[in-house]
Amino acid sequence: MDITTTGPTIKEKGLHTMTINNAKLKACIKLSSKVTVYVPATNGVADATDNTEQVKKTAALLADLFGGSTSTAALGYWLSPVAGLVAENTTVVFAYASDEDLQNGIAAVVDHCEALKNEMGQEAVALEINGEMYFI
Repeated sequence: MDITTTGPTIKEKGLHTMTINNAKLKACIKLSSKVTVYVPATNGVADATDNTEQVKKTAALLADLFGGSTSTAALGYWLSPVAGLVAENTTVVFAYASDEDLQNGIAAVVDHCEALKNEMGQEAVALEINGEMYFI
């Protein structure tokens, strides 16, 4: 998967960009990319399941690739062509990364999402990269 885009820049999308002038921050490591995997908590469309192991695997992968990860519980809604509106507990696992690390690690993340999709019988697994959503 190539995440390089030729679309509008942040400024062209109407979002405010600024340079932060702070001497202490200039000495810090800056991670400008964010990768988020939405780990489902169902098998198939609506059969609730414990996703603890899938969350741990996802968190470990992101930590290995990007140096750390965070997870948080969420309630997501999506429209299934088979079942209509589905409310689903999900766990959002994310990591911040340098642009170089993101390029080097994104193939492993996409492969992981495909494995989650198959393992959990999902129509898709959501992957968000820098605010853009991909349904794997």
